[in-house]
Order: sequence, then structure tokens, then C-alpha cells
Amino acid sequence: MLMGVLGTRTDVSAEPVGPAGATPLRPALFVDRDGTLNPDLHYMKDAERLELYRGVGEGLRVAAEHGYRTVCVTNQSGVERGLYTREDVDRIHRRLNELLRPHRARIDAFYYCPHMPEHGCDCRKPRTALFEQARREWNLDLTRSAMLGDRALDVEAGRSLGLLTALIRPRGHDANGSAELLEGSMVPDILAHSFRGAVYRVLSRG
Repeated sequence: MLMGVLGTRTDVSAEPVGPAGATPLRPALFVDRDGTLNPDLHYMKDAERLELYRGVGEGLRVAAEHGYRTVCVTNQSGVERGLYTREDVDRIHRRLNELLRPHRARIDAFYYCPHMPEHGCDCRKPRTALFEQARREWNLDLTRSAMLGDRALDVEAGRSLGLLTALIRPRGHDANGSAELLEGSMVPDILAHSFRGAVYRVLSRG
């Protein structure tokens, strides 16, 4: 068990705001990465293979215009499996923000767990250590925040923190998603067929 061990934050240009009280609390849009922002290529190593789903840039831009920080929290066990390195993950995250730039959007922070699931670490979703780390470092108001992802574990993590939860199930993937939700007894607040649609429905709830 790797209890208490935190994952890693990719260093991007935006900087955390510091301890609570330094700036007003802001809501956050917590987002999964693979299968949510971009197609899941299964242990992707090469940043040049990265592509965004249609509407992701618009959704992130609109969320920022409504005052949301955007924080990506992702499980990347390929690091510990030896399939790619932490540097590879960082390159992918920098590339993701490069692809978002033409849409006038960005991810403010990336947090990832590099461990395999059998270690039972605190930083691997659905556990919430990385969310708590982001809350402290970015002065986030979890009571006004949301979690967007494509897996039941994303919904479970969000529910554990009292976040509004949105499950994104692209058309044609409903059967697998429904089975996973039923098995885990995870019912999201929002079901959407696209990232953009999920963001607009989160915003409509205030």
C-alpha cells in the first residue's frame, strides 16, 4: 500500500495561487484526460499522437469565461509499468495545451498518478488525494466545482468530494458505460454525449 503518497503535477505556465485566503475561492472543472479530452489510445507515449475531441476547446474556453479553473486529474499507471516516463507524460500535457491554444483555452494544472492499481495508493482515482492537493494549491471551492469523465471511477471520485458529476459517453459506447455504472452503483448527476455538452449542462446548474 502506498498510502499517503501523492502523484505528480505537470509544470505548465500557470502557477498555483498559494495558500487559502491569498485569493478568492474559485470553482474548478476537474476533468479526466484519456477518453474525455482526447481519444484513449491505451498507454499513449508519443505526444504527437494526441488529438482532442471536437468541442473540447470550446467547452474549456466557456468554462474559463464563467470563472472556472480547469484541472486535469488522470491515472497514468504506464509510468510504473515502464511503458513510458514521467517526461513523456509531461510532454503530452504540454502538447495538450498547445492544441487548446487556438481555441483560446487551456488546462490550468495537470495532476497524475503514476502507480499501478494494485498498490492501493491515495493518488489513484477514485481516491481523492490529487483533488485535495489541487484544492490547496489553487484555492478551489469544491462546493461549486464539478468532475467530468468517461468512467465510473471519475463519478465515484467526484461524489466522494461532493462535486457535481458528469459522465461523458460518446454515442456507440453506451453499453459499456452503462454496465460499468451498474456494476459500481455509480449514478452521475449529468449524462452527456460530448465534452462540450457536459460543460454547458454543468454551467446551466450554476
